[in-house]
Amino acid sequence: MMQSVDSKILNKISKCGKGTIFFASDFATIGEMKAVHKALERLTNNGKIIRLARGIYCYPKIDKVLGLGVLYPSFEEIAQCIAKRDKARIVPTGQYALNKLGFSTQIPMNIVYLTDGSSRKIEIANGRGIQFKHTAPKNLAFKSELAMLITFALKELTQERITEEHLNRVKILLQNEPKEKIMADFKLIPAWIRTIIMRTYE
Repeated sequence: MMQSVDSKILNKISKCGKGTIFFASDFATIGEMKAVHKALERLTNNGKIIRLARGIYCYPKIDKVLGLGVLYPSFEEIAQCIAKRDKARIVPTGQYALNKLGFSTQIPMNIVYLTDGSSRKIEIANGRGIQFKHTAPKNLAFKSELAMLITFALKELTQERITEEHLNRVKILLQNEPKEKIMADFKLIPAWIRTIIMRTYE
């Protein structure tokens, strides 16, 4: 019976393909959760899957061309899978938003997302993790993802710390984004950030 649970799990994830991220809860119909957790532990110890965090696993891609071995999914891929499971919206904020948009080269230890789901922190490895901070749904109601990212990145910088280099970066980011698309979200953007955005279109 124990081996049967292992086989059923492995069969299910193999159909999804290498690189698939999955959760222990995905196998609730295969057997009792205690048996599922034990099976996942055995599959991890056998190297069939890798454990990313508590209850989160991956059927890993293996690089044999360059000899890189196991290719781990990015933190963003993990975060997006969690959001999809929880039917929640997420958006990068803080230092990660700055890094994602090229305002900063600093990669934070903890990647922070605003979400309309529940607040939590997922420990991944080596002290690093993914943090979800609950926010009001209206803060994620942007139609333009770029407008949303720019807003949260500039709010992290604060108005007082904006430099000419930051302004030039905003201009580059918006050069192929129609003004009308950004303006549709103006009611969600602080006045000082709206001013910055309007200047880039002059």
